[in-house]
Amino acid sequence: MSVALAVLTSDPNLVRCELHRLEGQVALQGEEGRSNAVGIGAYAQDDVLLRRFPRDADLTLESLAPRHETEALLFQGRRLPVGLSLEENTQPFRSRRWLFAHQGQVEDFASVRAGLLDEVPDFLKRQIRGETDSEVAFALFLKRLWETGHGDDPRLPAEVAGRLLMDTARSLSQASARAGAARTSTVNLLATNGYILVATRLGGQPVYYTRLEGTDSCEVCGLTPGMPDTQPGVVAHRRRRSVVVATHLKRPAGWVELAEGTALTVEADLQVRHVPPAP
Repeated sequence: MSVALAVLTSDPNLVRCELHRLEGQVALQGEEGRSNAVGIGAYAQDDVLLRRFPRDADLTLESLAPRHETEALLFQGRRLPVGLSLEENTQPFRSRRWLFAHQGQVEDFASVRAGLLDEVPDFLKRQIRGETDSEVAFALFLKRLWETGHGDDPRLPAEVAGRLLMDTARSLSQASARAGAARTSTVNLLATNGYILVATRLGGQPVYYTRLEGTDSCEVCGLTPGMPDTQPGVVAHRRRRSVVVATHLKRPAGWVELAEGTALTVEADLQVRHVPPAP
């Protein structure tokens, strides 16, 4: 099963420090073994940057940090079948400011792909480069954003985005079920535009989240408790806050498991809310 990780932080300069704090807690490899398609998306002011890692890269959480500051990042790693282009099918996917990742699988996707693509407007269909269910899921999410007038809206409320993301996940699962799939699809989706972060859990695979509060110490920056506020970085480290979403953990202490059928939304002020299942 693929692996996904997302971070939204209050201090873009301290993303490397936040990732270092997660060492020993978050796993970057899933049950299927070493990933051959590994990517990360991040923000550099008005730019959205994607980075792909070599299939033999020895990844650590800290190594995911970009060289530049960023408010958010999204990581995804999976093992693609032989014959699929790594360049076209490696996540996260990007459209304008949106980054998107899918953990899981739409069962019997081959039999529902054409019908799902019929729902996608041509201008979004042209953005699809690969063959995976994940990229079609992204197109369906973007479709919902544009239909509601939020395609490029930097003030989009996280709750609205969360509901649209959950609608997307449900539509994929329902299409699979209607096609007669023997197993329930896993459609855990994560998306961010750099201002908000949203995630869904739908299917048998868990999704977790945690909040990182400010601290007096940082191994990356060499800060220790008791250092005066005049020491560079001390105040910033005390004030920093982050929300992290992960699909695979090494140590679950301090993490909350998202309920099945629920969306998680994180606003720019890092307030976390749950969008319950539709009645």
